[in-house]
Formats: sequence, structure tokens, C-alpha cells
Amino acid sequence: MQLSDVVATSRTVAATASRTAKVEALAACLRRAAQDGPEVVEVVTAHLSGVLPQRRIGVSWRGLQDLPEPADESSLTAEEVDAAATAIAGIGGSGSAAARAAAVRDLFARATADEQSWLRGLITGETRQGAGDGVVLQAIAKAGEVPDAAVRRAVMVAGFAGPVARAALTGGAEALDALTLEVGRPLRPMLAGAAPDVASALATLGGQVVVETKLDGIRLQAHVDNRMSPGTVRLFTRTLDEVTERMPEITEALAGLDVETLVLDGEVIALAEDGRPQPFQVTGARTASSADVERLRAEVPLTPYFFDLLHLDGKDLLDEPAATRWSHLAHTVPPSWMVPRELTDDPERAQQFFTDLVAAGHEGVVVKDPDLPYAAGRRGPGWVKVKPRHTLDLVVLAVEWGSGRRKGWLSNIHLGARDAETGELVMLGKTFKGMTDEMLTWQTERFRELAVDPAEESGWVVTVRPEQVVEIAFDGVQRSSRYPGGMALRFARVIRYRDDKPVSEIDTVQTVRSLAGW
Repeated sequence: MQLSDVVATSRTVAATASRTAKVEALAACLRRAAQDGPEVVEVVTAHLSGVLPQRRIGVSWRGLQDLPEPADESSLTAEEVDAAATAIAGIGGSGSAAARAAAVRDLFARATADEQSWLRGLITGETRQGAGDGVVLQAIAKAGEVPDAAVRRAVMVAGFAGPVARAALTGGAEALDALTLEVGRPLRPMLAGAAPDVASALATLGGQVVVETKLDGIRLQAHVDNRMSPGTVRLFTRTLDEVTERMPEITEALAGLDVETLVLDGEVIALAEDGRPQPFQVTGARTASSADVERLRAEVPLTPYFFDLLHLDGKDLLDEPAATRWSHLAHTVPPSWMVPRELTDDPERAQQFFTDLVAAGHEGVVVKDPDLPYAAGRRGPGWVKVKPRHTLDLVVLAVEWGSGRRKGWLSNIHLGARDAETGELVMLGKTFKGMTDEMLTWQTERFRELAVDPAEESGWVVTVRPEQVVEIAFDGVQRSSRYPGGMALRFARVIRYRDDKPVSEIDTVQTVRSLAGW
């Protein structure tokens, strides 16, 4: 399929505010892609979703600044872009930077001006067309003439929209129903709702619950496949990025388990010598790159903790009650790998468990219903997280240059939440509180990289691409006519920047309103 067709469809989608029109345009393009074969429709679906099937290929925004002149005529196909991305992702070793830059230039030299602009957004994850996950899934259902519900179920276990589109447009509802958990392919993780305190969480679920330690680490999905010798271990983050090479101590430990096939859900965390958790930034830095991993392994070892088991020796357990999954987990991994938890229906006992955990340096608890299945990809009703403060995960929309002691640093950040109804980002206020000098130095470099228009740097406010998620603590919500959402956060302060969470999972305007009781 010609890349120009994909780009034109993306432009059409971006130019309309109508959800129906977006779905129609995407569905028509998917039907055309399907005519070129199942592999093509899978690639095109990923591209129209704004992601590369390869996820990351080692090319940053800076690596796309010095590009050749665009081609006069379009000749690239989506398949050729996919093949080039695979080749670029596989470049490594001595001289890899130069080889990667040359491969990028070769690809972009064949692209027209419109295609170059669109490819930049695709590679950097900055495709802005107003078509989120829900719109793309609706388009798949329409193109394949299959029920929306079947598409939504399939994408939870398939992880990505591409394989779902391939199934829907080549085999219909029957092929979608055949999509199941596949060892070695990440599925979308179950997510937790939130409650202001432990008593509220228990009241929400009712009856006996499990109060489980909420670790401040990196979410980890571990796949073990020993059906062939030697076996294979693959590790994925909550965003479904593969991080196997970054955690050799974890892969080695999992390879020693006496299983045929296994899928685990949990976290990895860096612990201090006294067993207390290191700050999140330490774990994040340790898992951020595979470069010099053996040195980092020695300096900052990782410890795995698992709280769920989704597949064991050929049997999927997603639909089993949580208590059944936990029983299998306890018989599969060493006790030291189990997340500490407490079974109770007593609010006082649960509160004491929470208090002790927070005192030990942990993030809080997740209260779980032991009778419910695993709701892959959703905030299932059976998980409710509780932290010792009000926090939200928001996205940075813009940032202001500091004054006085902060002169020369990008300081005051503009905070945005997602409107669950429209998908738009809505500003909720600003903050410059909670920032250390180290954080100010980091964010100045980070937000200059994300600046929409470098010329803006000479002004007071720098608009940035909405990519950086930040965790914000606050004391309350108040009505405000200053901001588009009609409200503002009281005493907002930065807790940390979240590189482990995508913008698609930030908190919503509706969540903020509910916290205010509106």
C-alpha cells in the first residue's frame, strides 16, 4: 500500500472533529490495505494508530533534525517503511550511530515533504490526528464488519491493534474469538481504580478482600517459554515495550523455574541494603537502557515481585478467580518473589497493614477482590489502589522560564488531564513546587527537546509536545474560571516524572471532578 494513502488518511482524520467521519476514513483505508494482504493491514493499522510495530527503533527527535531534501514524487510503500524500521531497530555494535543515521537518511530521501513530516511523528510517537485507541478499534470493527465488543476483547489479549485488524479483516468474528493469550506476546495489563483511603476501598469492594503491597517500581510482565531448548524469557513494561536485555538478573532467575510456559504480572524494584525500596528514579534509571547493563546490574541490582499469574503450562488463567491465580503463583515462584498481602474484611486491620507499609517506604496498597477474573487492559472493578496522599498523573502542556533564583531554568509547568468524553487535553493549572535543582536541570533539557517551536524559547512560555507524564500531589480541587476545565488543583506539587506511563493513561477531567465531589 502506498505510504501516501496512509498519510492522506491520517490528514483527513486530523482535519475533522467528527468521530463518525474519523472512523469512516480509517475503516476505508484498512479495507484498501487488506487488499494487499494480511501483513499489510497489520502494518497499516499500527501506523494509523500512531505507533511503529517495532515500538522503538533507537531514533530520537534529535536524530530527525538533519534530513535530506524531500522527494518530488511519492514512491514509498507502508511495507517498505516497516522493513526499514525493522532494519534500523536491528542496527547495533561499533559504528551503529552512523549506520542508523545513514539508514534514516535513506528512508527519508524517498519521502515527499508531507510523508517526511508524518514519518517524524510516527517515529517519535507524535502523530497528532485525534484518533485514539477507541476510534481505531471502532474502525477495525467497521472495516471487518464485526462487533465492537469482539474487537475490544481481542485487543486486550493481543496487546496491539495490528493483529486484531488482521484477524478481523481476514477471518471475521471467528478469527477474533480465536485470539487468545500468546506466550511471548504481551497483553494489556489490568489497571486499578483509586480510593481516597483504605476504608473507602474496602467499602467499594465489600466482604473479604486482599490488601496487597503497592510497590513503587516498574510494572513487569514476564513470559517464560521452555517448550524448546534453550528456553526463552521475555520481559515487557506496562506500555508493552520489551526490556528483556535491560534486566539480565531477572531473566536468569525466571529461566530457572520448573515450568513449561508461564506468564507473570508484577514489578521490579531496586532495594537498598537494608531492604527498603530505593526512590523510583533509581529503579527507573536502572531499567532505562541496556547500555553498560552489567555494571549497572552490579551497582543497582533489581528484585522481582509478582502479584499475579496469567498462564501456566499451556493453560490460560485470565478468567479464573484471583484466589485461584494466586494459589498457582504461590506454588510456582519462590516465596521471596511474592508481593506481601493480607486477607481481611476488617478495616482497622487493613489500615494497620497500609500504615506499616508506608512507614517501610512503600507507595501504598492495592485492595483486591479475590473472586474476580483478570480484566486485561481495563481498570477492573476488583482492584482499588490507595496512596497516602491525593495524587494524579497528568501531562505537561507548556512550561515557563523561571525568574530570580530559577532564572535560566524552565520552571513553572502547565498541567493537563484528559477529557474521557472528547479525548482532548484540558489544562488544570500550573505548579513550580516540589522541584529540586536536579529536577530543574533535567526538565529544562527535557522540555527544550519537546518544544513545539524552538523560536518560542525567547519568550516566557514554551509550548511543548504533550509527551511527559508527571505525578502531582495536591490538597484539593477548587472551582476556577482561569482554566478551561473550570477548576484548579490546590497546592499542586511535583512528586516525580513518570517515564513508565504513557499519556493515554493519565487521569481524566472526570476523575478530578469526582474527587471534588462534583
